[in-house]
Amino acid sequence: MIFEQGDRIVFAGDSVTDMGSAQPVGEGLFDNVGRSYVRIVENMLSAVYPEVNLRITNSGISGNTSRDLLERFDRDVVLLNPDWVSICIGINDVWRQFDTPAMFDAQVMPDEYESNIEKMILAVKGKVKGIFILSPYYMEPNENDAMRARMDEYVEICRRLAEKHDCVFVDFQKLYADYCKVRHSTYIAWDRVHPNQVGATLMAREFLSHCGFDYDHSGF
Repeated sequence: MIFEQGDRIVFAGDSVTDMGSAQPVGEGLFDNVGRSYVRIVENMLSAVYPEVNLRITNSGISGNTSRDLLERFDRDVVLLNPDWVSICIGINDVWRQFDTPAMFDAQVMPDEYESNIEKMILAVKGKVKGIFILSPYYMEPNENDAMRARMDEYVEICRRLAEKHDCVFVDFQKLYADYCKVRHSTYIAWDRVHPNQVGATLMAREFLSHCGFDYDHSGF
């Protein structure tokens, strides 16, 4: 596994990351870390690698676009001195183009989105052990759907930036596209965006698949 004793992993994002976490930063006891994939990641790491103490921090805030996250990135990520940083943002950048199409000031177009993500990467690059870029997604298997097609543009931006800056790219869009070939999206998210615990588990498993996570490991 890539994580080491005492590492701090900060997960930055929007509601998909947040899911009831303490604000502006959630960690520690009770439900402070929220109920998202971040909680499942922490559960799995603690259950399978109990001998490795890791500090899991949820810096997700519901409703954020990449513009919002960039504005608070120094406070909620950089100044926390993380060893690893995970960035999962972009759903609201796309969604606002469809649910509030007349509110242009709330929308983040591809060029700005790419600039925002790259600024976040550069803010921690060289200061941390690694950066994860988790793609935004829309749980719509029809690639010709307007919002799904738009989302795919943002996914490719993430893929390109991850490759450019040697980040770990985690493709949640592909994960859900594959899952929706077997089960309908309503099984995991009523709005095709906010996952239930099944969806959160899928995302956590996909994240951990990029971390050298060994399900057969036992630290007992």
